[in-house]
Amino acid sequence: MSPALIDQLADRAAGLDVAGGDARLKEIVRRLTRDLMVAIDDLDISMDEFWAGVAYVTAAGQSNELGLIVPGIAVEHYLDLRLDEAERLAGLASGTQRTIEGPLYVAGAPLSKGSARLDDGSDDGEVLFVQGRVTGIDGKPVEGAIVDVWHANTMGNYSHFDPTQPAFNLRRRIETLGDGTYSFRTIMPSGYGCPPGSASRQLMEGLGRHAERPAHVHFFVTAPGYRKLTTQINIEGDQYLHTDFAFGTREGLIPAVRRVSDAAEIHARGLNKPFAVIDFDFSIAPEAQGVIGTEVSRPRAAA
Repeated sequence: MSPALIDQLADRAAGLDVAGGDARLKEIVRRLTRDLMVAIDDLDISMDEFWAGVAYVTAAGQSNELGLIVPGIAVEHYLDLRLDEAERLAGLASGTQRTIEGPLYVAGAPLSKGSARLDDGSDDGEVLFVQGRVTGIDGKPVEGAIVDVWHANTMGNYSHFDPTQPAFNLRRRIETLGDGTYSFRTIMPSGYGCPPGSASRQLMEGLGRHAERPAHVHFFVTAPGYRKLTTQINIEGDQYLHTDFAFGTREGLIPAVRRVSDAAEIHARGLNKPFAVIDFDFSIAPEAQGVIGTEVSRPRAAA
């Protein structure tokens, strides 16, 4: 097809030949429409293939799976890498690595001071203690930072989306103490996969890829005057650790897991069985003008 004709169609589709409308929206629609038409030509995409794609995206939207597909095709990870590069070019010192948020955050988790227990005691998983500090990139503690944490249970399911779990199970917000410390008790999470028969799993299988995530724990870390950190820690030893279908694993986010079986330590924690400990510190950067923001406006669940 003639490039001039494609340009003409894309211009008209984006409303460039009429007054009014949103200039930024016109710019984006024009580019994406043109790129799609060029791809149809370059790849000789048939009508059957095109409409199969439309049907697939429609079904994925109806089943609310686009939040899984976007990380699954590396786009959410790409947005993180793009933000990393913007900060580097702006001369901002880097703190803890960021990684994907994923689609399963729920706003409004209970807030605790210093420490919290995340689980309700009904899941007999391995007890896990996570502890650390929040500091600025200068190493000084950040008092009053909010560590917003959420993760799956031992079945790989998240509260709110799993009706068998109580509200905010395995979800809390923890305010750091004067020395920047936070801690919480929970259970060791399991990884999860795209649901059987789902649009997201269908895509991964069509690409010859698996559709599994390793065990991980999500975090937002916020404080006045600092850039919001969106990150997660991944549990070492998981079989999918380095092949996460959602591209969420980064080398700086795989802390050591210490297994404790000493009777005295078990007793001191008020337990009757071995447990695990993860130490993880967060380093957050100060706010900066003229750099892409880290507070992302996107659809999220709310209790």
